[in-house]
Amino acid sequence: MAWFKREKKSIEQATAPEDRRVRTEGLWMKCESCGTIVFRKDLEENLFVCPKCQFHFKMSAQQRLELLLDGRWTEHDAGMTSTDPLHFVDLKPYAKRIKDAQKKLGVNDAIITAEGQLNGRPVVICAMEFGFIGGSMGAVVGEKVTRGIELAMETRQPFIAVSCSGGARMMEGTISLMQLAKVSAALARFDEAKLPFISLLTDPTTGGVTASFAMLGDLNIAEPGALIGFAGPRVIEQTIRQKLPEGFQRSEFLLEHGFLDAIVPRKELKNFIAGSLDLLLT
Repeated sequence: MAWFKREKKSIEQATAPEDRRVRTEGLWMKCESCGTIVFRKDLEENLFVCPKCQFHFKMSAQQRLELLLDGRWTEHDAGMTSTDPLHFVDLKPYAKRIKDAQKKLGVNDAIITAEGQLNGRPVVICAMEFGFIGGSMGAVVGEKVTRGIELAMETRQPFIAVSCSGGARMMEGTISLMQLAKVSAALARFDEAKLPFISLLTDPTTGGVTASFAMLGDLNIAEPGALIGFAGPRVIEQTIRQKLPEGFQRSEFLLEHGFLDAIVPRKELKNFIAGSLDLLLT
């Protein structure tokens, strides 16, 4: 009996720390800016904005749509997925990267196209998913953005793009670069139709996405502190052989130098976009 009690105690001692870790894992998050440890539920209620320093955490595409749209929406082209045209392999096959991301995130590629209402106004929104291979733009992302623009044009609705991307998807080579021209051409037709396009740039928005639709809005707005640019700071410094200014490529720097129209805190985004659409459609 004494052996049983000692054995039971040793088992409890062995398993208790792991059990505690499982129960508490994911309940707390550390702010990337100020280092504050924040209870995840409190962070969610604050729209993933640090209550101490106002750092804006990344949000998923699904969370973006929940933030901006009124209740239900209709998703379009959800079944589209890459065919791995180059059969690309680096550290592991591109096809496996796609499958792993799909399994982890529950989406087929790095963007969701949705049709719904924003403060009662019908809109079409494309929201990018950074967790899916860095939110990179391949053939599927380019095609879904183009189709979203065409849907908005056919139905005479405003178009909104929420960018969060590392740029073009290198695993698809030239095919990914072709998306820059295709999306830009679609936006040119959208502009001719005299419909408003609002581009929301979040952290990060870089590479080919910045070089195409992200900076082509009738109104280009960004969240505070967002990294926005084409090439990375290190590449630019090596190219021009000069030290870059403090805060270079952050949204505040871009606003000061005329590359953005406004910086809008996350809590104010929905009302700001709604008010902007009222002005653009009058």
